[in-house]
Amino acid sequence: MEPASKFVECGFYKGRGLAVFTSGGDSQGMNACVRAVVRMGIYLGCKVFFIREGYQGMVDGGHFIEEARWASVSSIIQKGGTVIGSARCKDFRERAGRLKAAKNLVKKGISNIVAIGGDGSLTGANLFREEWESLVMELHANGEITGDEAMKYNYLNIVGVVGSIDNDFSGTDMTIGTDSALHRIVEAVDAIESTAYSHQRTFILEIMGRHCGWLGVVGGLITAADYIFIPECPPPENWEPDICDALSEARAGGQRLNIIIVAEGALDMKGNPITVDIVKDVLEKNVKWLDARVTVLGHIQRGGNPSAFDRILGCRMGADAVLALMEAKIGDEALVIALEGNKIVRLPLMACVNNTLAVAEAMGRGDWESATKLRGAPFLRNLNTYKMLSKARPTIQLKNARFILAVMCVGAPACGMNAAVCAFVRSCIYKGDVVYGIHDSVEGLCSGHFQRMHWSDVSGWVSLGGAMLGTKRTLPVDKYDKIAARFQEYKIQGLLIIGGFEAFQTGLLLAKNRDKYPEFRIPLIVIPATISNNVPGTDFSAGSDTALNEITSICDSIRQSAQGTKRRVFIVETMGGYCGYLATLAAMSGGADAAYIFEEKFTIKDLEKDVYHMASKMADGVQRGLIIRNEKCNENYNADFMQRLYAEEGKALFSARMNILGHMQQGVYASPFDRNMGIKFGVETSTWLEKQLQGLGIDGPDQRPNATSDESACLLGVTKRKYNFAPLVELENEADFKYRIPKKQWWLKLRPLLRIFAKHYTVYEEEGEYIQIEERFRAESVIAPKM
Repeated sequence: MEPASKFVECGFYKGRGLAVFTSGGDSQGMNACVRAVVRMGIYLGCKVFFIREGYQGMVDGGHFIEEARWASVSSIIQKGGTVIGSARCKDFRERAGRLKAAKNLVKKGISNIVAIGGDGSLTGANLFREEWESLVMELHANGEITGDEAMKYNYLNIVGVVGSIDNDFSGTDMTIGTDSALHRIVEAVDAIESTAYSHQRTFILEIMGRHCGWLGVVGGLITAADYIFIPECPPPENWEPDICDALSEARAGGQRLNIIIVAEGALDMKGNPITVDIVKDVLEKNVKWLDARVTVLGHIQRGGNPSAFDRILGCRMGADAVLALMEAKIGDEALVIALEGNKIVRLPLMACVNNTLAVAEAMGRGDWESATKLRGAPFLRNLNTYKMLSKARPTIQLKNARFILAVMCVGAPACGMNAAVCAFVRSCIYKGDVVYGIHDSVEGLCSGHFQRMHWSDVSGWVSLGGAMLGTKRTLPVDKYDKIAARFQEYKIQGLLIIGGFEAFQTGLLLAKNRDKYPEFRIPLIVIPATISNNVPGTDFSAGSDTALNEITSICDSIRQSAQGTKRRVFIVETMGGYCGYLATLAAMSGGADAAYIFEEKFTIKDLEKDVYHMASKMADGVQRGLIIRNEKCNENYNADFMQRLYAEEGKALFSARMNILGHMQQGVYASPFDRNMGIKFGVETSTWLEKQLQGLGIDGPDQRPNATSDESACLLGVTKRKYNFAPLVELENEADFKYRIPKKQWWLKLRPLLRIFAKHYTVYEEEGEYIQIEERFRAESVIAPKM
């Protein structure tokens, strides 16, 4: 944001024409992107337009190209689909249609466009940009535009944002709508599992993915599907007996239900389609005991409210698309906004389109290995993780144990903990390790509450919230003797600790006491799992995404209540301790007017200004207000104080209510993001412990490791788009132990967007309204004058 912000005050971008349209298939989160484009554009002083009904509206012009106001995008962030419409357009494929579109844009003064759609829509936008100069010249030659218009609008800047539930665009880790589609798939499978378990049935689900298997791979991974069929990676030629054997082994191991996922574009090795009906026929002919049912999810996957992830992604991509347009120079190539890890980046549009098309070309010639690699590292990592876990059958039991490992949870419960335990246990069992689950955290460790974990012990754990092993905040201080005795008693050779800041502290304390206790000289690994996302060494923690979705859903309900009662402000308090992650991102996904956090200090004057701000919006026709506060943002300005302040000072225009969400934020079922993260964390830690023990020369359960290096006690984190094993002693310097937060937090850079989207600062005419409202409030003594 910095390059553009330098020119805001001097009005450098004032009056520039900017339009946004959506094209192709709709996806959840598009509205968040449209809202961000409009409000960022207005903030910069641009004249912003909607182009309704995609390219068709661009060709038809007239009322389809409509100027957007700040209030035009109020209360749309929570809606699925696209409120400005999307349509296929044959006319735009011909030059005559593009000529009409160019004339309509020139007459509106539009020379900057944000195109939201798939690769086909973005390719069309780039062709339009390349032809633009010749189109304008032709319009001028025909007398349809003036010479001044031809000179003023002789170039067109295009920036693309990918909206697609298939996540089929090269260059970005996620496209807008994919996470929400996964939510629909998970919700369907969770519901189906109940009846499947009751009747010992096999359900065959058809999901979307005509040309891309991303939904199938990740959907299969997070639902523990027994078999998946996707376009890029066909099953082996003898897949019919293989799938029958897999289901038979699962049933022999005590599994009562089976899930098979088939992408609508699934192929066999020869390129022939594999449909749900083909799969059902194969199973019914070869597995006599099997009772199979087919479910086609269809467009349900496109429906429903967008997830918190997609709302935030849409907001960030939309805002950066506007900045990219404003910073573009004549002759620059078209760009597309992409996500790399947690970072928004700009990439050459056509290079990404060509890489996307290369996948289809590889599939067309049967080069399946290249097709999967071209999908990118995240796709390949998910696919390999699924393959590894699907190979591990419940009936596999190796006679001689390789290593003896243990896993426990420490801290507050969080969704994703159980997914991590499940993946870790099964990965270890498949490799031939003995795994002990330690119940009740450090207290259970001291008391000897150990359980030998078997395959069936963790069945169904992936989706569940909380911590099935039990978890407490107790630290190992003054308990080292008992812990050492238990490690010696059970011959523990490696330990996995799952949890939040307390888990990080527990691992650090054990590592720092290795010199006194030889039993602690074992490889130690910590998985961050906390709704607060306050652990150093990682950008994300398992559990925080589920919490964000819970908060966002509650805020949606509050918004509906506020719109029904009219002119009401809600003060919502989130958890998170001293970490403002939940409050900040929930404010962005919920469309809040302000978010108060501990990391960003505020005073009574700031609260007063926000009351002015809320009053100005209410006077301008807004019917509701939403304020998010972190539970420990300020010990004196608590939720009750803020509610009474807003109620008293704004009583001429609005009422105020308070909601303290409490532990409901932890969630009942883990979100797709947290399930996926927990599973991959569990597998990665299993592999890491194996390598550590082998590096120490351990080749059996009776040998004692002597791990003393800093690198043998680590935290597994996600930074940018990589998994990193950071030594705990190094992370000690990156942590603020007094307030239990990292010293550096990447998401703080998102906070300026909150105020822009909430209309706190503007450089256009409506700014005068803000001043007038404040002066009128002072005259009416609604707000006390400043001292």
